[in-house]
Amino acid sequence: MADPKGFLKVDRREHAERPVAERLADYRELVLEPEPPVVRAQASRCMDCGIPFCHQGCPLGNVIPEWNDLVWRGKEEEAEAVLYATNNFPEVTGRVCPAPCEASCVLAIDGVPVTIKDVERTIARTSFESGRGLAPVRARVRSGKRVAVVGSGPAGLACAQQLARAGHEVTVYERDDRIGGLLRYGIPDFKMEKEIVDLRVAQMAAEGVVFRTGVDVGGDVTGGELRASNDAVVLCLGARVPRDLAGPGRDLAGVHFAMDFLVQQNRRVAGDVVPDAEAILAAGKHVVVIGGGDTGSDCIGTSNRQGALSVTNLELMPKPPLVRMPDNPWPAWPLVLRTSSSHEEGCAREFAVMTRGFVADASGTKVSKLTAVRVELAGGQVREVPGSAFDIPCDLALLAMGFTGPETTGLATELGLALDPRGNIVSDAAGRTNVPGVYVAGDASRGQSLVVWAIADGRRVAAAVDTALEASRKGRHLAATG
Repeated sequence: MADPKGFLKVDRREHAERPVAERLADYRELVLEPEPPVVRAQASRCMDCGIPFCHQGCPLGNVIPEWNDLVWRGKEEEAEAVLYATNNFPEVTGRVCPAPCEASCVLAIDGVPVTIKDVERTIARTSFESGRGLAPVRARVRSGKRVAVVGSGPAGLACAQQLARAGHEVTVYERDDRIGGLLRYGIPDFKMEKEIVDLRVAQMAAEGVVFRTGVDVGGDVTGGELRASNDAVVLCLGARVPRDLAGPGRDLAGVHFAMDFLVQQNRRVAGDVVPDAEAILAAGKHVVVIGGGDTGSDCIGTSNRQGALSVTNLELMPKPPLVRMPDNPWPAWPLVLRTSSSHEEGCAREFAVMTRGFVADASGTKVSKLTAVRVELAGGQVREVPGSAFDIPCDLALLAMGFTGPETTGLATELGLALDPRGNIVSDAAGRTNVPGVYVAGDASRGQSLVVWAIADGRRVAAAVDTALEASRKGRHLAATG
């Protein structure tokens, strides 16, 4: 445990960020990393709470008090070992995870939890700089078993790395032109630069993972072919089907899904050229972002960097309170107003507003304004407030209302995978689907969720696949020698 009195002597101090005017001029990460003495002091605040509720908050089960103590004591290598024992990619979670561990920290009762996310990111950064965290971990014994992992998002990468380190031959299939899935194209560079993804991919390649990009499994390669050529198949397809918005004017030019907008900008930052005819740009436009989650926040930050005239963020639900309400006690996730770095960069936030439709400009082809109405909750139902309709200037509307589930046409249909009522692939606790030898991990089985859950799922399913393959190998050995 860290300094027993640290939380009494040291105030919570979060990382700083680059000034708004500076960071809006580029797509570099906006976080200013705290100095090592500051991080050590913050780690010392981890108190002797008896029951570390931070473990409950973290889907990965990170043993947070242990590595806080090691950081405080200056034992960097030992802290890295403890962190990597439960998390393949702390450099990712230390950047983009909303930190449910901090919400369930005992000090969060008074609103001043340990800066767990900053400490985690610092451990990961130190391990990268030293080279220790990127050193390949090669299996000593090869199993001779082949596993195909479909999808290279956080679940797929975590699953593939764990299986490769267990000695299996792993091939990752990715439909896009680069490895990373959500990490590559779903998260803006100002939140996470893609060099860290490249470094991890290089490490995994050195560990024996084979990456095949530009392959549409279910199209270029059938599910049947994968099953026939592998001992196990793990589907890490994500939940990429966006929730649409029905209403007048939905088909007008200038109304787009948020991810189409974000992916394009990530490609530009990577050096790709997006054809003018396909370009979705906010420069010189009045932008309306519909949806208040992380994807909506990313659209706001990207729009401001592209030079939008104005950015308005619409949320259907009422404005959350600034502090926990009595019916939302610790250590549950706090249902409070969250202001992201993108919100701070400039946008008008409107709560309890429902979009009715879009109005065309004089040409009749492009959106020029959005029609909306204020709403209220009554008996758990959303009800329009009479006489509250209003218009918002809108040259670009970005739909960031979440996702409905995985793409279930093609591969899922071909394999005959069972789906739940929400369209997610059904599996048991080990990730097994109704099709023998086919597993599923991440958002494809649980629905849209956090990166930290995806990594945890990838690790869990990898362990189950490894156990099954090992049992199969031993069974065949016994049959041959019996």
